[in-house]
Amino acid sequence: MQHLIDKYKRNDNIFRQFTLSASGLVLILAAAILIVLFLESLTAIGEFGFINFIFSMDWDPYRQLFGAAPVIYGTFIVTVISLIMAIPVALGTAIYITQILSGYIKEIISISIELLAAIPSIIYGMWGLYVLAPIMGQYVEPFLQSVFGSVPGIRIFFEGTPIGIDILTASIVLSIMIIPFIASITREAFEQIPSILKESATALASTKWEVISSVLLKYIKPNIIGGIILAFGRALGETMAVAFVLGNRHDISFSLLDTTATITVTLANEFNEADGDLYFSSLYLLAFLLFLLSFSLLSFAKYLSRRNSLDASR
Repeated sequence: MQHLIDKYKRNDNIFRQFTLSASGLVLILAAAILIVLFLESLTAIGEFGFINFIFSMDWDPYRQLFGAAPVIYGTFIVTVISLIMAIPVALGTAIYITQILSGYIKEIISISIELLAAIPSIIYGMWGLYVLAPIMGQYVEPFLQSVFGSVPGIRIFFEGTPIGIDILTASIVLSIMIIPFIASITREAFEQIPSILKESATALASTKWEVISSVLLKYIKPNIIGGIILAFGRALGETMAVAFVLGNRHDISFSLLDTTATITVTLANEFNEADGDLYFSSLYLLAFLLFLLSFSLLSFAKYLSRRNSLDASR
């Protein structure tokens, strides 16, 4: 008997050491990536200064002047607009599938949403360039410009020449890419809600809208936030799809019809063409900023999700 106890303890220790090593390896890899990016960025930090690099508007490889402000702005504006577009569609889709549809149509739509998440980003980019961009440039953007171009306070967002390769088109492509992530997680959360919760609300003479908005959505609020976090991370780091339809202009513009650049697009387009230590170091510093930005924002979003989970359990 003692022999078996010792054997089980030994197996438990081996399993514990294995899981500890696996967890430690993940932390070591993350730390190693961060350290390498920081070390490669030291040349640019020494030349421009970390804070000055973040707020500088310059990006001129010929004059060896580099600044991150335009690409940080481009990254934020494209990501935020895509989330604004994707969240209502994703939530509406999840509600329609779980609360209204039934039968084989429900299964078909559910599978279709999951397939959208599996499509490679380069295919989204090609579709955006050859299908969506011409439609946007010839029909949609001229219409938006004619409607809102003369409205005070709004016309600034619709200035410029509509060509279809711009912030608006890139945001639409990106929103289509992240809709499946939010919709799938929300749908699974709806399906895990105890049936007694919905039945109790219905028994109190609540309408379907009241049940969904006041009971069900509140119950799965942490799950929805988790899906948005996942979509935010996907949108923040997306490269290929955005590169096709965004352009690579290092400038800050409030118009949705202008081109701009994101951190990932800049790295993809310019890393192989970089010439000189300062140019390389500036690109590494952009990657370092993206790492910090992603980690900070996702950590904050995770904190919000955990706080909402605690509030919901009270």
